[in-house]
Amino acid sequence: MKKLSTGWIVLIVVAAIVIIGIMWGIRTNNKMITAEEGVSGAWAQVENVYQRRMDLIPNLVNTVKGAADFEKGTLEAVIDARSKATSVQLNSENLTEADIAAFQKAQDGLSSALSRLMVTVERYPELKATQNFRDLQAQLEGTENRIAVERNKFNEVVKAYNTMIRKFPNSIIAGMGGFEKKGYFQAASGAEKSPEVNFEF
Repeated sequence: MKKLSTGWIVLIVVAAIVIIGIMWGIRTNNKMITAEEGVSGAWAQVENVYQRRMDLIPNLVNTVKGAADFEKGTLEAVIDARSKATSVQLNSENLTEADIAAFQKAQDGLSSALSRLMVTVERYPELKATQNFRDLQAQLEGTENRIAVERNKFNEVVKAYNTMIRKFPNSIIAGMGGFEKKGYFQAASGAEKSPEVNFEF
């Protein structure tokens, strides 16, 4: 049996290293694609629960509109906030910090308008007593809870994805493959402060 020359051994070792490197790159790229698809799926769930809230608002507005002397400005604020919230569109391709902040700002404006509506409704006991309003209120509260849950899940998936693409040597494949960092949902402004409670009458 002939002995392999040193040149052939070096060539085989180099070829093996290149093949292992290519296989690692393909595997890492596939993992990043899977992680990015996870972010897209989590974003779709976030959009789904926000859409559910959007769909409930016209019924809520129509129910409240039927109450005698209900404040027109409050209803107009909800309708206007809903319009602004629907005008900010995102997809999984443009989930940057700035894009998510703009989306969140529009959604926070709608949440604020809905909160003012619910406070105003407190002055209309006959409206609060109707079954239709109570059902819509319960659905809206459930939707708000789902929004919080889905946003939290989204942030967890984004954190895993961002960590994966930023770690070395994954960052090399991420740079070559065009994998970009995704944005997070942030806490609303002022959420870090405890609310003041005053029981003085």
